Amino acid sequence: MIFEGLSEKLQNAFDKLKGKGKLSEDDVKAALREVKLALLEADVNYKVVKGFISKIEERAVGHEVLDSLTPAQQVIKIVNEELTDLMGGTQSKISFASNPPTVIMMAGLQGAGKTTTVGKLAKQLKNQGKNPLLVAGDIYRPAAIKQLQVLGDRLDQPVFSMGDKQSPVDIAKAAINNAESNGHDVVIIDTAGRLHIDEELMDELKQIKSEVIPHEILLVVDAMTGQDAVNVAEEFDDALGVDGVVLTKLDGDARGGAALSISSVTGKPIKFVGTGEKLDNLEPFHPDRMSSRILGMGDVLSLIEKAEEQMDEERAKELEQKLREKKFTLEDFLDQLEQVRNMGPLDEILGMIPGAGKQLKNLNMDEKQLDYIEAIINSMTIEERRNPEIINGSRRRRIAAGSGTSVQQVNRLLKQFKQTKKMMDQLGDAQKGMAGKLKGKMNLPFF
Repeated sequence: MIFEGLSEKLQNAFDKLKGKGKLSEDDVKAALREVKLALLEADVNYKVVKGFISKIEERAVGHEVLDSLTPAQQVIKIVNEELTDLMGGTQSKISFASNPPTVIMMAGLQGAGKTTTVGKLAKQLKNQGKNPLLVAGDIYRPAAIKQLQVLGDRLDQPVFSMGDKQSPVDIAKAAINNAESNGHDVVIIDTAGRLHIDEELMDELKQIKSEVIPHEILLVVDAMTGQDAVNVAEEFDDALGVDGVVLTKLDGDARGGAALSISSVTGKPIKFVGTGEKLDNLEPFHPDRMSSRILGMGDVLSLIEKAEEQMDEERAKELEQKLREKKFTLEDFLDQLEQVRNMGPLDEILGMIPGAGKQLKNLNMDEKQLDYIEAIINSMTIEERRNPEIINGSRRRRIAAGSGTSVQQVNRLLKQFKQTKKMMDQLGDAQKGMAGKLKGKMNLPFF
């Protein structure tokens, strides 16, 4: 799970404060020492940590906290605000040109996931009604052009290529002319990377920038490289001047040092984060939401947005009617399972639920368990799915054999479904508060 180690340590530090009715200055400083160590262990830049702790301490040892009726909550509120500010404060979006096409130039070192990110960004823009043209400007890396063409085919979006004999500058200029002629309102230029920053690489990128004058230069960096990612961002920005950062492989970075340092060190916003290998796994970066997730406060807005992306409106209305009538079946359970799986890794989705972090700690999040659930339900007859009460011992043995599972697994699923159905029946009755809101927006029985 993203920021798993850091999140756990910060929450443990604050739990100690919550156990005290009244806080002293020493209590606050002791907690902040733990926060400081947690951030340093998460590979956050030392100067960033020092400034961050200093700001919090200045606010947290004043009357605002020590004289408060809920001092621990006040400390957490301050940390949340400062953490949000550390990561950029507010969401930073792509600036689109008033006269299309908008030219977006992607830069970064080889291996950061730059070409894949071009495809992910193109898909996101396409979903927003844009018509992007992908440009194969990396003529050096073997198969870079082919990789982009494969992504273009998957997206059903054109890829502009002139092979590997023309200069990247000429390719970029010709691509913009092509976009203007064919009605593309966005041009995304994939540029070459190197295993390290060198003068030749920077000179080429500067030439492309000078000739095509991109509206956005997005730097793609690998979050898993920690402080190296921050150093790379600094060097690229000094030499090229970037408008924003895309952090890739954030799902594999349990520490989070790059995400927490890069904006503060470079002064450039994180615009997107990559959270997986699929083309859907690129998310706009919301500093406030990420801070909330790190502190175990969840991220309901992102959860709702993910759900709405996967939600079929007609199916949602049908399910809502079934909930009202308390007719939730195993068929509905399977349908919701498929929608949840399409939203992303299960531990990430559950991590967006407020207060769920510690409950998930000892929970087995093996995605294979979902495969078993699908197999078991698919091995049932229609009558059994709609009326699981009729599933006796012989039926359970048949279902287990047909799904390649055990009778114990079938029993476990039926017990889980019974509990879920009870919860869904309660949600069907309660049309108030957050429970009603989440039910209406998401229809997620696992929650």
